[in-house]
Amino acid sequence: MKIEQLYTKCIAEAAYFIASQGEAAIIDPLRETQPYLDLLEKEGVKLKYIFETHFHADFVSGHVDLAKKTGAKIVYGPMAEAGYDLHSAKDNEEFNIGDLTIKVLHTPGHTMESSTFLLKDENGNNNAIFTGDTLFLGDVGRPDLAIKSNVTMDDLAGYLFDSLRNRIMPLEDSLIVYPGHGAGSSCGKNLSSETVGTLGEQKKTNYALRADMTRDEFIKEVTDGILPPPQYFPKNAMMNKIGYESIDEVMNRGVQALDVEAFKNEVRNGAVILDARNQSDFVKEFIPKSLFIGIDGSFAMWVGALITDIKQKIVFISPKGRESEVVKRLARVGYDNAVGYLNGGINAWKEAGESIDNIKSITPEQFAQDYKEGTNVVDVRKIGEYNNQHVEDAKLLSLDYIYEHLDDLEKEDKYHVHCAGGYRSVIAISILQPYGYKNLINVEGGFGKIKTLDNVKLTETVCSSTE
Repeated sequence: MKIEQLYTKCIAEAAYFIASQGEAAIIDPLRETQPYLDLLEKEGVKLKYIFETHFHADFVSGHVDLAKKTGAKIVYGPMAEAGYDLHSAKDNEEFNIGDLTIKVLHTPGHTMESSTFLLKDENGNNNAIFTGDTLFLGDVGRPDLAIKSNVTMDDLAGYLFDSLRNRIMPLEDSLIVYPGHGAGSSCGKNLSSETVGTLGEQKKTNYALRADMTRDEFIKEVTDGILPPPQYFPKNAMMNKIGYESIDEVMNRGVQALDVEAFKNEVRNGAVILDARNQSDFVKEFIPKSLFIGIDGSFAMWVGALITDIKQKIVFISPKGRESEVVKRLARVGYDNAVGYLNGGINAWKEAGESIDNIKSITPEQFAQDYKEGTNVVDVRKIGEYNNQHVEDAKLLSLDYIYEHLDDLEKEDKYHVHCAGGYRSVIAISILQPYGYKNLINVEGGFGKIKTLDNVKLTETVCSSTE
Protein backbone atom coordinates (compact mmCIF):
# COMPACT_ATOMS: atom_id res chain seq x y z
CA MET A 1 0.00 0.00 0.00
CA LYS A 2 1.28 3.44 -0.93
CA ILE A 3 -0.35 6.69 0.19
CA GLU A 4 1.18 10.00 -0.83
CA GLN A 5 -0.10 13.43 0.08
CA LEU A 6 0.52 15.95 -2.69
CA TYR A 7 0.28 19.28 -0.87
CA THR A 8 0.29 22.59 -2.73
CA LYS A 9 1.06 25.31 -0.22
CA CYS A 10 0.17 28.36 -2.32
CA ILE A 11 -3.50 27.34 -2.32
CA ALA A 12 -3.30 25.22 0.84
CA GLU A 13 -4.71 22.17 -0.99
CA ALA A 14 -4.03 18.48 -0.54
CA ALA A 15 -4.48 15.86 -3.25
CA TYR A 16 -3.80 12.18 -2.57
CA PHE A 17 -2.27 9.29 -4.49
CA ILE A 18 -3.13 5.75 -3.40
CA ALA A 19 -1.66 2.65 -5.04
CA SER A 20 -1.78 -1.11 -4.55
CA GLN A 21 -0.98 -4.08 -6.77
CA GLY A 22 -0.62 -2.13 -10.01
CA GLU A 23 -3.74 0.00 -9.54
CA ALA A 24 -4.10 3.57 -8.30
CA ALA A 25 -6.61 6.20 -7.25
CA ILE A 26 -6.17 9.96 -6.98
CA ILE A 27 -8.30 12.07 -4.69
CA ASP A 28 -9.01 15.75 -5.45
CA PRO A 29 -6.34 16.38 -8.11
CA LEU A 30 -5.27 19.89 -9.08
CA ARG A 31 -5.88 21.27 -12.58
CA GLU A 32 -2.50 20.34 -14.06
CA THR A 33 -2.36 16.68 -15.05
CA GLN A 34 1.30 16.08 -15.90
CA PRO A 35 2.55 15.60 -12.30
CA TYR A 36 -0.02 12.82 -11.81
CA LEU A 37 0.82 11.19 -15.13
CA ASP A 38 4.49 11.29 -14.19
CA LEU A 39 3.75 9.73 -10.80
CA LEU A 40 1.69 6.95 -12.36
CA GLU A 41 4.54 6.16 -14.76
CA LYS A 42 7.14 6.29 -12.00
CA GLU A 43 5.15 3.85 -9.83
CA GLY A 44 4.22 1.64 -12.79
CA VAL A 45 0.51 1.67 -11.95
CA LYS A 46 -2.73 2.28 -13.84
CA LEU A 47 -5.14 4.94 -12.64
CA LYS A 48 -8.47 3.27 -11.95
CA TYR A 49 -10.45 5.95 -10.10
CA ILE A 50 -10.43 9.71 -9.60
CA PHE A 51 -12.31 10.43 -6.39
CA GLU A 52 -13.74 13.89 -5.76
CA THR A 53 -14.83 14.70 -2.22
CA HIS A 54 -17.17 17.43 -3.55
CA PHE A 55 -17.48 20.13 -6.19
CA HIS A 56 -14.59 22.32 -5.10
CA ALA A 57 -15.06 26.08 -4.94
CA ASP A 58 -11.53 27.30 -4.23
CA PHE A 59 -9.75 25.65 -7.17
CA VAL A 60 -10.47 23.93 -10.46
CA SER A 61 -9.83 20.22 -10.15
CA GLY A 62 -7.99 18.18 -12.77
CA HIS A 63 -10.52 15.37 -12.80
CA VAL A 64 -11.98 15.94 -16.28
CA ASP A 65 -8.64 16.14 -18.12
CA LEU A 66 -7.13 13.34 -16.07
CA ALA A 67 -10.04 11.03 -16.86
CA LYS A 68 -9.71 11.75 -20.59
CA LYS A 69 -5.97 11.04 -20.54
CA THR A 70 -6.06 7.85 -18.45
CA GLY A 71 -9.51 6.32 -18.90
CA ALA A 72 -10.04 6.40 -15.14
CA LYS A 73 -13.56 6.73 -13.78
CA ILE A 74 -14.57 9.93 -11.93
CA VAL A 75 -16.35 9.13 -8.67
CA TYR A 76 -18.34 11.56 -6.53
CA GLY A 77 -20.58 10.86 -3.58
CA PRO A 78 -24.39 10.72 -3.67
CA MET A 79 -26.40 13.54 -5.25
CA ALA A 80 -23.63 14.61 -7.65
CA GLU A 81 -24.67 15.64 -11.16
CA ALA A 82 -22.32 17.14 -13.74
CA GLY A 83 -21.82 17.98 -17.39
CA TYR A 84 -19.49 15.00 -17.98
CA ASP A 85 -19.47 11.27 -17.27
CA LEU A 86 -19.16 10.41 -13.60
CA HIS A 87 -20.20 7.75 -11.15
CA SER A 88 -22.37 9.16 -8.37
CA ALA A 89 -21.71 6.60 -5.65
CA LYS A 90 -24.27 5.30 -3.21
CA ASP A 91 -23.67 5.80 0.49
CA ASN A 92 -21.45 2.96 1.78
CA GLU A 93 -20.54 1.86 -1.76
CA GLU A 94 -17.08 0.29 -1.95
CA PHE A 95 -14.35 0.46 -4.61
CA ASN A 96 -11.30 -1.76 -4.91
CA ILE A 97 -7.78 -0.55 -5.72
CA GLY A 98 -5.54 -3.61 -5.78
CA ASP A 99 -5.80 -5.12 -2.28
CA LEU A 100 -7.31 -1.95 -0.83
CA THR A 101 -10.90 -0.82 -0.47
CA ILE A 102 -12.33 2.69 -0.44
CA LYS A 103 -15.75 3.06 1.14
CA VAL A 104 -17.88 6.13 0.44
CA LEU A 105 -19.34 7.83 3.50
CA HIS A 106 -21.86 10.47 2.49
CA THR A 107 -21.13 13.46 4.74
CA PRO A 108 -23.20 16.43 3.51
CA GLY A 109 -22.80 19.81 5.16
CA HIS A 110 -20.03 21.66 3.39
CA THR A 111 -21.99 20.87 0.24
CA MET A 112 -24.80 18.38 -0.26
CA GLU A 113 -22.71 15.88 -2.26
CA SER A 114 -19.71 16.11 0.10
CA SER A 115 -18.35 12.70 0.98
CA THR A 116 -15.56 11.22 3.08
CA PHE A 117 -13.57 8.28 1.72
CA LEU A 118 -12.71 5.56 4.22
CA LEU A 119 -9.64 3.52 3.27
CA LYS A 120 -9.44 -0.13 4.32
CA ASP A 121 -6.17 -2.05 4.13
CA GLU A 122 -5.56 -5.46 2.57
CA ASN A 123 -6.95 -7.14 5.72
CA GLY A 124 -10.15 -5.13 5.66
CA ASN A 125 -9.14 -2.95 8.61
CA ASN A 126 -9.99 0.75 8.64
CA ASN A 127 -6.80 2.73 8.00
CA ALA A 128 -7.56 6.36 7.10
CA ILE A 129 -10.22 8.85 6.12
CA PHE A 130 -9.91 11.38 3.31
CA THR A 131 -12.25 14.06 4.54
CA GLY A 132 -12.13 16.74 1.85
CA ASP A 133 -13.79 19.85 3.29
CA THR A 134 -15.97 17.97 5.78
CA LEU A 135 -13.33 17.80 8.51
CA PHE A 136 -10.09 19.74 8.69
CA LEU A 137 -7.45 19.60 11.38
CA GLY A 138 -8.75 22.12 13.89
CA ASP A 139 -11.88 23.05 11.97
CA VAL A 140 -14.67 21.94 9.65
CA GLY A 141 -15.79 23.16 6.24
CA ARG A 142 -17.82 26.34 5.87
CA PRO A 143 -21.50 25.63 5.25
CA ASP A 144 -22.32 28.57 2.98
CA LEU A 145 -21.12 27.45 -0.43
CA ALA A 146 -24.12 25.61 -1.86
CA ILE A 147 -24.33 26.41 -5.57
CA LYS A 148 -27.81 27.30 -6.86
CA SER A 149 -29.42 25.43 -4.02
CA ASN A 150 -32.49 26.05 -1.91
CA VAL A 151 -30.75 24.93 1.28
CA THR A 152 -29.66 27.65 3.67
CA MET A 153 -26.37 28.06 5.50
CA ASP A 154 -28.04 26.91 8.73
CA ASP A 155 -29.50 23.89 6.92
CA LEU A 156 -26.04 22.89 5.72
CA ALA A 157 -24.56 23.44 9.17
CA GLY A 158 -27.20 21.09 10.57
CA TYR A 159 -26.36 18.45 7.97
CA LEU A 160 -22.68 18.86 8.85
CA PHE A 161 -23.44 18.32 12.54
CA ASP A 162 -25.22 15.06 11.71
CA SER A 163 -22.47 13.93 9.32
CA LEU A 164 -19.75 14.45 11.91
CA ARG A 165 -21.68 12.82 14.76
CA ASN A 166 -23.12 9.90 12.80
CA ARG A 167 -20.46 9.07 10.24
CA ILE A 168 -17.09 10.41 11.43
CA MET A 169 -16.97 10.48 15.21
CA PRO A 170 -18.03 6.81 15.70
CA LEU A 171 -14.90 5.70 13.77
CA GLU A 172 -11.73 4.53 15.52
CA ASP A 173 -9.50 7.14 17.17
CA SER A 174 -6.48 5.57 15.47
CA LEU A 175 -7.64 6.49 11.97
CA ILE A 176 -5.37 8.83 10.06
CA VAL A 177 -7.16 12.01 8.95
CA TYR A 178 -6.14 13.32 5.54
CA PRO A 179 -7.97 16.66 5.03
CA GLY A 180 -8.50 18.59 1.84
CA HIS A 181 -6.89 21.81 3.06
CA GLY A 182 -4.55 23.31 5.64
CA ALA A 183 -3.93 26.76 7.07
CA GLY A 184 -4.40 29.57 4.57
CA SER A 185 -7.49 28.15 2.91
CA SER A 186 -10.69 30.22 2.86
CA CYS A 187 -12.76 27.03 3.17
CA GLY A 188 -12.70 27.18 6.97
CA LYS A 189 -11.98 29.63 9.81
CA ASN A 190 -9.28 28.07 11.98
CA LEU A 191 -7.37 25.44 10.01
CA SER A 192 -4.23 23.96 11.48
CA SER A 193 -0.87 24.32 9.76
CA GLU A 194 -0.53 20.53 10.13
CA THR A 195 -1.78 18.51 7.17
CA VAL A 196 -2.03 15.01 8.67
CA GLY A 197 -3.42 13.94 12.05
CA THR A 198 -5.50 11.30 13.77
CA LEU A 199 -9.19 11.22 14.48
CA GLY A 200 -8.52 10.77 18.18
CA GLU A 201 -6.55 14.01 18.27
CA GLN A 202 -9.37 15.83 16.52
CA LYS A 203 -11.96 14.52 18.96
CA LYS A 204 -9.89 16.05 21.74
CA THR A 205 -8.90 19.37 20.16
CA ASN A 206 -11.30 20.32 17.35
CA TYR A 207 -14.01 22.64 18.68
CA ALA A 208 -16.55 21.25 16.21
CA LEU A 209 -16.18 17.69 17.55
CA ARG A 210 -16.83 18.56 21.19
CA ALA A 211 -18.82 15.64 22.55
CA ASP A 212 -21.30 17.69 24.59
CA MET A 213 -22.06 20.22 21.86
CA THR A 214 -25.74 20.54 20.94
CA ARG A 215 -26.94 20.91 17.38
CA ASP A 216 -27.91 24.56 17.95
CA GLU A 217 -24.54 25.33 19.55
CA PHE A 218 -22.76 23.73 16.60
CA ILE A 219 -24.73 25.73 14.05
CA LYS A 220 -24.02 28.96 15.92
CA GLU A 221 -20.28 28.29 16.32
CA VAL A 222 -19.71 27.07 12.77
CA THR A 223 -21.57 29.97 11.15
CA ASP A 224 -20.40 32.72 13.50
CA GLY A 225 -17.92 35.13 11.93
CA ILE A 226 -17.95 33.63 8.44
CA LEU A 227 -16.89 36.32 6.00
CA PRO A 228 -18.31 36.32 2.47
CA PRO A 229 -16.45 33.82 0.26
CA PRO A 230 -14.07 35.16 -2.39
CA GLN A 231 -15.95 36.06 -5.55
CA TYR A 232 -14.32 33.32 -7.64
CA PHE A 233 -15.61 30.47 -5.43
CA PRO A 234 -18.99 29.94 -7.16
CA LYS A 235 -17.32 30.30 -10.56
CA ASN A 236 -14.76 27.58 -9.79
CA ALA A 237 -17.49 25.34 -8.39
CA MET A 238 -19.47 25.71 -11.60
CA MET A 239 -16.42 24.90 -13.74
CA ASN A 240 -15.88 21.76 -11.67
CA LYS A 241 -19.51 20.86 -12.20
CA ILE A 242 -19.94 21.51 -15.94
CA GLY A 243 -16.38 20.93 -17.21
CA TYR A 244 -13.72 23.18 -18.70
CA GLU A 245 -11.19 23.71 -21.47
CA SER A 246 -8.21 21.34 -21.66
CA ILE A 247 -5.27 22.46 -19.52
CA ASP A 248 -2.97 21.78 -22.50
CA GLU A 249 -4.83 24.35 -24.63
CA VAL A 250 -4.78 26.86 -21.76
CA MET A 251 -1.02 26.43 -21.31
CA ASN A 252 -0.25 26.67 -25.03
CA ARG A 253 -2.21 29.89 -25.36
CA GLY A 254 -0.83 31.49 -22.21
CA VAL A 255 2.87 30.83 -22.68
CA GLN A 256 3.26 33.04 -25.74
CA ALA A 257 6.18 35.48 -25.89
CA LEU A 258 4.87 38.90 -26.96
CA ASP A 259 7.02 41.77 -28.16
CA VAL A 260 6.18 45.25 -26.89
CA GLU A 261 3.81 46.11 -29.75
CA ALA A 262 1.93 42.81 -29.50
CA PHE A 263 1.73 43.25 -25.72
CA LYS A 264 0.33 46.78 -26.12
CA ASN A 265 -2.15 45.56 -28.71
CA GLU A 266 -3.54 42.96 -26.30
CA VAL A 267 -3.92 45.69 -23.66
CA ARG A 268 -5.77 47.91 -26.17
CA ASN A 269 -8.08 44.95 -26.79
CA GLY A 270 -8.99 44.69 -23.13
CA ALA A 271 -6.28 42.56 -21.51
CA VAL A 272 -5.28 43.44 -17.95
CA ILE A 273 -1.56 43.69 -17.16
CA LEU A 274 -0.61 41.35 -14.33
CA ASP A 275 2.87 41.77 -12.87
CA ALA A 276 3.98 38.63 -11.01
CA ARG A 277 7.52 39.70 -10.07
CA ASN A 278 8.71 40.20 -6.50
CA GLN A 279 7.29 43.26 -4.78
CA SER A 280 10.78 44.73 -4.26
CA ASP A 281 11.25 44.78 -8.04
CA PHE A 282 7.74 46.02 -8.79
CA VAL A 283 7.88 49.11 -6.56
CA LYS A 284 11.01 50.35 -8.38
CA GLU A 285 9.53 50.22 -11.88
CA PHE A 286 6.42 48.85 -13.52
CA ILE A 287 4.15 49.44 -16.50
CA PRO A 288 1.50 52.04 -15.57
CA LYS A 289 -1.84 50.55 -14.47
CA SER A 290 -0.32 47.11 -13.86
CA LEU A 291 -1.88 44.96 -11.17
CA PHE A 292 0.80 43.50 -8.93
CA ILE A 293 0.28 39.99 -7.56
CA GLY A 294 3.64 38.33 -6.96
CA ILE A 295 4.12 34.70 -7.92
CA ASP A 296 5.94 34.02 -4.64
CA GLY A 297 2.94 34.87 -2.47
CA SER A 298 -0.60 33.47 -2.35
CA PHE A 299 -0.79 34.23 -6.05
CA ALA A 300 -3.78 32.19 -7.20
CA MET A 301 -5.94 33.14 -4.20
CA TRP A 302 -5.37 36.86 -4.73
CA VAL A 303 -5.93 36.61 -8.48
CA GLY A 304 -9.26 34.94 -7.73
CA ALA A 305 -10.20 37.53 -5.15
CA LEU A 306 -9.20 40.63 -7.11
CA ILE A 307 -9.72 39.95 -10.84
CA THR A 308 -13.49 39.84 -10.77
CA ASP A 309 -14.06 38.62 -14.34
CA ILE A 310 -12.86 35.03 -14.50
CA LYS A 311 -12.88 35.26 -18.32
CA GLN A 312 -10.67 38.36 -18.29
CA LYS A 313 -7.87 38.36 -20.87
CA ILE A 314 -4.51 38.63 -19.10
CA VAL A 315 -1.03 39.58 -20.26
CA PHE A 316 1.72 39.32 -17.72
CA ILE A 317 5.27 39.98 -16.64
CA SER A 318 6.98 37.31 -14.56
CA PRO A 319 10.38 36.46 -13.19
CA LYS A 320 12.44 35.08 -16.06
CA GLY A 321 11.88 31.38 -16.66
CA ARG A 322 8.66 31.20 -14.63
CA GLU A 323 6.17 32.05 -17.36
CA SER A 324 4.66 28.54 -17.46
CA GLU A 325 4.26 28.61 -13.70
CA VAL A 326 2.22 31.81 -13.90
CA VAL A 327 -0.16 30.34 -16.49
CA LYS A 328 -0.51 27.10 -14.55
CA ARG A 329 -1.31 28.87 -11.30
CA LEU A 330 -3.84 31.11 -13.03
CA ALA A 331 -5.53 28.03 -14.46
CA ARG A 332 -5.73 26.43 -11.01
CA VAL A 333 -8.39 28.98 -10.11
CA GLY A 334 -10.07 29.09 -13.51
CA TYR A 335 -8.35 32.08 -15.13
CA ASP A 336 -7.84 30.41 -18.48
CA ASN A 337 -7.46 33.49 -20.68
CA ALA A 338 -3.81 34.39 -20.27
CA VAL A 339 -2.72 35.31 -23.81
CA GLY A 340 1.00 35.84 -23.37
CA TYR A 341 3.86 37.48 -21.50
CA LEU A 342 6.12 40.44 -22.27
CA ASN A 343 9.24 39.01 -23.88
CA GLY A 344 12.23 40.64 -22.24
CA GLY A 345 10.16 41.92 -19.35
CA ILE A 346 10.35 45.45 -18.01
CA ASN A 347 13.73 46.03 -19.70
CA ALA A 348 12.21 45.47 -23.12
CA TRP A 349 9.45 47.93 -22.23
CA LYS A 350 11.95 50.64 -21.25
CA GLU A 351 14.18 50.00 -24.26
CA ALA A 352 11.15 50.60 -26.47
CA GLY A 353 10.87 54.06 -24.94
CA GLU A 354 7.65 53.33 -23.04
CA SER A 355 6.86 55.08 -19.77
CA ILE A 356 7.16 53.41 -16.39
CA ASP A 357 5.72 54.09 -12.95
CA ASN A 358 6.91 53.39 -9.41
CA ILE A 359 5.79 53.26 -5.79
CA LYS A 360 7.51 55.07 -2.96
CA SER A 361 8.60 52.40 -0.52
CA ILE A 362 10.24 53.01 2.87
CA THR A 363 11.81 50.88 5.57
CA PRO A 364 10.13 50.39 8.95
CA GLU A 365 12.80 52.63 10.46
CA GLN A 366 11.93 55.41 8.02
CA PHE A 367 8.27 54.93 8.92
CA ALA A 368 9.18 55.33 12.58
CA GLN A 369 10.86 58.64 11.76
CA ASP A 370 7.82 59.83 9.78
CA TYR A 371 5.33 58.61 12.35
CA LYS A 372 3.68 61.10 14.64
CA GLU A 373 0.19 61.79 15.92
CA GLY A 374 -2.05 62.43 12.96
CA THR A 375 -0.04 60.33 10.49
CA ASN A 376 -2.42 58.63 8.07
CA VAL A 377 -1.84 54.88 8.31
CA VAL A 378 -3.78 52.39 6.18
CA ASP A 379 -3.82 48.74 7.23
CA VAL A 380 -4.81 46.34 4.41
CA ARG A 381 -4.75 43.12 6.45
CA LYS A 382 -7.80 40.99 7.23
CA ILE A 383 -10.19 42.21 9.90
CA GLY A 384 -9.11 39.46 12.32
CA GLU A 385 -5.47 40.51 12.03
CA TYR A 386 -6.43 44.15 12.51
CA ASN A 387 -8.61 43.40 15.53
CA ASN A 388 -5.81 41.42 17.13
CA GLN A 389 -3.54 44.46 17.15
CA HIS A 390 -2.91 47.48 14.95
CA VAL A 391 -1.32 50.92 14.83
CA GLU A 392 -3.44 53.34 16.83
CA ASP A 393 -5.91 55.23 14.60
CA ALA A 394 -4.90 53.20 11.55
CA LYS A 395 -7.68 52.89 9.00
CA LEU A 396 -8.65 49.34 8.01
CA LEU A 397 -8.94 48.84 4.25
CA SER A 398 -8.85 45.06 3.88
CA LEU A 399 -7.40 43.96 0.56
CA ASP A 400 -10.11 41.29 0.31
CA TYR A 401 -12.80 43.97 -0.06
CA ILE A 402 -10.79 46.89 -1.44
CA TYR A 403 -13.00 47.45 -4.49
CA GLU A 404 -15.95 48.12 -2.19
CA HIS A 405 -14.05 50.92 -0.44
CA LEU A 406 -12.22 52.75 -3.22
CA ASP A 407 -13.69 56.08 -2.10
CA ASP A 408 -12.89 55.68 1.59
CA LEU A 409 -9.64 57.67 1.37
CA GLU A 410 -8.97 61.27 0.36
CA LYS A 411 -7.13 61.21 -2.96
CA GLU A 412 -4.94 64.21 -2.18
CA ASP A 413 -3.81 63.03 1.27
CA LYS A 414 -0.63 61.11 2.07
CA TYR A 415 -1.05 57.58 3.43
CA HIS A 416 1.45 55.07 4.79
CA VAL A 417 0.16 51.66 3.69
CA HIS A 418 1.10 48.37 5.31
CA CYS A 419 0.03 44.73 5.61
CA ALA A 420 1.62 41.95 7.66
CA GLY A 421 4.83 41.45 5.69
CA GLY A 422 4.93 43.78 2.70
CA TYR A 423 3.20 41.75 -0.03
CA ARG A 424 -0.45 42.75 0.23
CA SER A 425 0.34 46.43 0.70
CA VAL A 426 1.99 46.56 -2.74
CA ILE A 427 -1.03 44.80 -4.28
CA ALA A 428 -3.31 47.37 -2.64
CA ILE A 429 -1.28 50.34 -3.86
CA SER A 430 -1.17 48.92 -7.40
CA ILE A 431 -4.99 48.87 -7.30
CA LEU A 432 -5.43 52.32 -5.73
CA GLN A 433 -2.97 54.31 -7.87
CA PRO A 434 -4.97 54.07 -11.12
CA TYR A 435 -7.98 55.45 -9.22
CA GLY A 436 -6.13 58.70 -8.54
CA TYR A 437 -4.33 57.97 -5.28
CA LYS A 438 -0.80 59.23 -5.96
CA ASN A 439 0.54 59.92 -2.47
CA LEU A 440 0.69 56.37 -1.14
CA ILE A 441 3.81 55.13 0.65
CA ASN A 442 4.49 51.42 1.06
CA VAL A 443 5.93 50.33 4.42
CA GLU A 444 8.30 47.42 3.79
CA GLY A 445 8.11 44.48 6.17
CA GLY A 446 4.59 45.42 7.24
CA PHE A 447 3.16 45.12 10.72
CA GLY A 448 5.60 42.36 11.59
CA LYS A 449 8.35 44.99 11.56
CA ILE A 450 6.29 47.97 12.67
CA LYS A 451 5.33 46.36 15.98
CA THR A 452 9.02 46.12 16.94
CA LEU A 453 9.47 49.91 16.73
CA ASP A 454 9.57 51.90 19.95
CA ASN A 455 7.79 55.13 19.07
CA VAL A 456 4.79 53.76 17.12
CA LYS A 457 1.63 53.55 19.21
CA LEU A 458 -0.18 50.21 19.00
CA THR A 459 -3.47 48.97 20.40
CA GLU A 460 -3.49 46.30 23.08
CA THR A 461 -3.14 42.74 21.80
CA VAL A 462 -6.41 40.79 21.72
CA CYS A 463 -6.14 37.04 22.27
CA SER A 464 -7.19 35.36 19.03
CA SER A 465 -9.42 32.90 20.91
CA THR A 466 -11.63 35.76 22.08
CA GLU A 467 -11.86 37.74 18.85
